[in-house]
Amino acid sequence: MDAEAAAAAAATAVEERERLRRSFASGRTRPAAWREAQLRGLLRMATEREDDICAALHADLAKPLTECYVHEISLVISSCKFALKNLKKWMKPRKVPGGLLTFPSAASVAAEPLGVVLVISAWNYPFLLAIDPVVGAFAAGNAVALKPSEVAPATSLLLADLLPRYVDPSCVRVVQGGIAETTALLELQWDKIFYTGNSRVGRIVMSYAAKHLTPVVLELGGKCPVVVDSDVNLHVAAKRIAAGKWGCNSGQACVSPDYVVTTKSFAPKLLESLKRVLFEFYGEEPLRSPDLSRVVNSNHFNRLMALMDDYSVSGNVAFGGQIDERRLRIAPTLLLDVPLDSAMMKEEIFGPLLPIIT
Repeated sequence: MDAEAAAAAAATAVEERERLRRSFASGRTRPAAWREAQLRGLLRMATEREDDICAALHADLAKPLTECYVHEISLVISSCKFALKNLKKWMKPRKVPGGLLTFPSAASVAAEPLGVVLVISAWNYPFLLAIDPVVGAFAAGNAVALKPSEVAPATSLLLADLLPRYVDPSCVRVVQGGIAETTALLELQWDKIFYTGNSRVGRIVMSYAAKHLTPVVLELGGKCPVVVDSDVNLHVAAKRIAAGKWGCNSGQACVSPDYVVTTKSFAPKLLESLKRVLFEFYGEEPLRSPDLSRVVNSNHFNRLMALMDDYSVSGNVAFGGQIDERRLRIAPTLLLDVPLDSAMMKEEIFGPLLPIIT
C-alpha cells in the first residue's frame, strides 16, 4: 500500500468518524421522530430511485431487472416498513421484576443506541447489503459510517450520491475506496462493526475489532449443500435448485446452493431434470441470456476458471462450461462426482458452477 495513499485514507477516516461522533453526542439521533424520518428517507430513496439503482446493479453485475427488484430493492423496502411499524415498540422500556435487594422498587430495561457504527458491505448484493444494516442502525438511533464495496463501483458511487440527499447527512457518511480506506476505518474505534463478506476478510475485521473490544456482526458465506432425496417431485426440485443457484446473481450469493448431494442411482435423473430446467430458463445460448448475471470482475472470473480447469475436475463437467471471457460470462455448469479433496469442494464456489456429489 502506498504510504501517501494510506496517510490520506487515515486522515479521511478520522475526519468522517469525528463528524459522526459530534452528531451523535449532540443527541439528534435519539428521538423517535429523527429515526422515523431517516427510515422514511431510505424508503423514499428505494422507491423513487429504482431505475437508478437497477442501472447501477446492471453496470456492476449485469443483474437482470427482476433480480434487482426482487432480491435487493423490495427487501430494503420491506425492512424499512418493518422498522417503521415496530419502532415505537422497540424503543419502549420493558418492565422487569425488581430484585429482593431493591425491594420495594420498579425496574425496566431501556434500549440505548450504541453510538457510531461502521458498516462494511459486500459487492454481490451491493444495494441491499449496504442499506439493510443502515436501516437497523438508524432504527436503533445510531450514526453510521458506510463503506460500500469497491468491487461494485457504480453502486458505491450511487450510494455516495443518494444517501446524503435522502437522510440526515450529518449522521451518515459514505466512505468510498479500496483496501487503504477500509484498513484506515478498521484502525479506528467504533461502537459496533457490521461486516458482510468472506471469512478471510471476516477474520481481519474481527482482529481489528478485538483491539478495541468492539462488538461485531459478521455475515459470512460458506459451503451450502442441497440434499436431494430420491422421493421428491424431481421437476420442482430442479427448478428450485436452478432458481436458488443461477437465478440469484449467477451463484454469487452466500446462500446459493454450493453443491448437491444425492444418491448414485438418482443422480442421472436429477442431472437430466436440471438440464431441461436450465434450457427452459436460459435457452440454447445461456451466455446471451438477459436473465443471467455476469461474474463481477476478471479476478473472480479467473478464480472460477481455475476451479473448473483443475485437472481433477475438468473431466467431470456434465453440462455447460461455455465461457465468454470478454463479457465475464460463464454458462450454468453442472459437474458430476467432483473429488472431495479438489479446490472446488474445499472453498466456497461463489459462481455458476454446481457439483453433484453422490
